[in-house]
Amino acid sequence: MIQSALVKKQRILMLALLVLIIATIVVGMGIGSSPFSYNRLLPTLFGQGTFKEEFILFSIRLPRILITLLAGMALALSGSILQGVTRNDLADPGILGINSGAGVAISIFFLFAPIHAGSFVYLMPFIAFIGALLTACIIYMFSYNKTSGLQPVKLVLIGVGFSMALSGVMIVLISSAEPTKVDFIAKWIAGNVWGTDWPFIWALLPWLALLIPYTLYKANHLNLLSLSEPVTIGVGVSIERERVTLLLTAVALAASAVSVTGGISFIGLMAPHIAKALVGPRNQLFIPLSILIGGWLLLFADTIGRNIVEPSGIPAGIMVALIGAPYFMYLLLKK
Repeated sequence: MIQSALVKKQRILMLALLVLIIATIVVGMGIGSSPFSYNRLLPTLFGQGTFKEEFILFSIRLPRILITLLAGMALALSGSILQGVTRNDLADPGILGINSGAGVAISIFFLFAPIHAGSFVYLMPFIAFIGALLTACIIYMFSYNKTSGLQPVKLVLIGVGFSMALSGVMIVLISSAEPTKVDFIAKWIAGNVWGTDWPFIWALLPWLALLIPYTLYKANHLNLLSLSEPVTIGVGVSIERERVTLLLTAVALAASAVSVTGGISFIGLMAPHIAKALVGPRNQLFIPLSILIGGWLLLFADTIGRNIVEPSGIPAGIMVALIGAPYFMYLLLKK
């Protein structure tokens, strides 16, 4: 049984995070290269704005805000699952090379496949998923030992190695690409949010709508997977089957997110840790918080990044890395 005090604390924190997210969205809608008066936000949202106001809000700012919010949620949930399945507090789809695998697949598709504007947006998450899945399978295979099972430290080391190797592959692809296509891949590597139109939201939203409820349904299994293998087997859980299905879920979430935001790391590392520090390690409690924290972190990083330097700003991936890299080093030394 989960203590009622913890449940109450979780609900209060979730409400506070929702207020923080809404406040950040409002600030993000008002600031940018084109000034937008805050007292014009509500009239414009309800269709009473000028053409310029509606264009700025509905065609430029609101789609980007929603994309970063949804992608941050997906990355945070992916990190929460990976940390539970691998029993490793340093697990993150960016650090483990899953994001890089998705990036290589997207780059190859973008450079060599015939692209049709109508289907390109909706194919991207599937292409990213294939690349991320192949990478995750190889990393899992190298990290697994028949006698001792999955080795968490080895998983991180191999994942970091694969991430660097795949980043090298992307640089090789850049060197042989057309100049117009090089810009896209370079922006992806930097974590520059490039999918900033409504179709990208519709491409990402179904993955979250399916996989968030599924993960919450499997929360108790994640609790059991964090225990020793004999205990988990003793309560009737099929370890390998649950690991595989949950790893597939984590890979799908990460791939769908980075397919529209580029290579963003550390959200999946930081959000679960912050959530666990607030409400403890029970997955039923910290996963909903982690989702909201991840969404807000990426939204906040992108809002600051795109306004801190004119005119193009700093990519969200770099802004997150400025916070996440020191945090990763701290956790590495602590663990």
